[in-house]
Amino acid sequence: MKIITGKAKGMNLETLEGDATRPTSQRVKEAVFSMIQFEIENSTVLDLFAGSGQMGIEALSRGAKKATFCDASREAVDIIIENAKKARLFDKSRVSCCDYKQMIKGMAGKESYDIVFIDPPYKDKVLPEALTMLLKTGVVNENTKIICESGDQDIFYGDEELKSKFDIVKQARYSISYITVLTPRQEI
Repeated sequence: MKIITGKAKGMNLETLEGDATRPTSQRVKEAVFSMIQFEIENSTVLDLFAGSGQMGIEALSRGAKKATFCDASREAVDIIIENAKKARLFDKSRVSCCDYKQMIKGMAGKESYDIVFIDPPYKDKVLPEALTMLLKTGVVNENTKIICESGDQDIFYGDEELKSKFDIVKQARYSISYITVLTPRQEI
C-alpha cells in the first residue's frame, strides 16, 4: 500500500498483520481521492476507523492542513503513528486510541471537519449510528464531505429519516466495496 501523490508520494505504508483490519484497496483509494480532489487543499480531516491511517495520510500528503485519526485498536494506533512519522506528516496529525463514539462525543461542539472518512468493519453495520452522532454533535457542517466505505449499497440500512438529512453526492461500487460521498443536507 503506497501514498499515491503529494509530499509523501510513493511511500510504502505499514499495515496490521492478519485479518483484524481490511485496508482500503489501492483502486478504491484512487477513486475516492479522484472524487474529492478539489476539496483537500487546506482541509481538516477526520479518519474514523483509521486502521493504518492511509486515508488521512494520503489527504495530508495532498495538502490537507491537519488530520485526526481514530481507531479502537492500540496496534492500529501504533501503525498510524509510525506511518505518519515515516511520511513526515506527524506534526499535522492527532491520533487517538478510542472507540468512534467516544471520539465523536469528545469533539462535540469543539471541532468541525471538512472531510470525514468512515470505514468501519462491514459486518458491524455502524454507519447509521456514526452518521447520526456526527450530525448531532456538530462535528460536520453543511460543507463537510463524508466518505463512507461499506459492504452495502444502502449505508442507511433502511433508515429513511436519517437518509433525508444527507445529500448523496456520488456512489460507486468497487468489487465488494461501496463508496458513498455525502454532505449534510442544509436546513431550509
